[in-house]
Amino acid sequence: MFTITDRGNFLPVMAGLAIICGALLLVGGRQPSSIEVRGFEQPAAERLVHFEDGADGSVVIRDAGNSAVLARFPVAEGGFVRGSIRALARERRQEGQGRETPFRLAAWSDGQLTLDDAATGRRIDLTAFGATNAGVFSRLLTAQGED
Repeated sequence: MFTITDRGNFLPVMAGLAIICGALLLVGGRQPSSIEVRGFEQPAAERLVHFEDGADGSVVIRDAGNSAVLARFPVAEGGFVRGSIRALARERRQEGQGRETPFRLAAWSDGQLTLDDAATGRRIDLTAFGATNAGVFSRLLTAQGED
């Protein structure tokens, strides 16, 4: 056993830790961040959606194809939806992207549910946040719409 004051043993340990951390940064930096991570696999179900801020502070989710309102979340509701949208919107602002490109909500054959932003190449794995949170988005895949 050695102590911190024992420089003869401390420096090689620190050098080893620095090498390991450097290797992890190199490997971690090479992880793909685009929505094409799944290769050529097609989702089992998908829907293109737009998110809008309502005049009353609500969040409105519309089908990108026909503009039908799929869901509305008043100010005090839909915290997970709001957080997910904010994260993707922040990425768009940072990359100078507008709101025109719809988001893709996709259900995959392995049970994964993702929200993809083709404008930035970002993806949120919604299933990673639990069944309840993913379920809010999952219902949008089959929602009929109000308008």
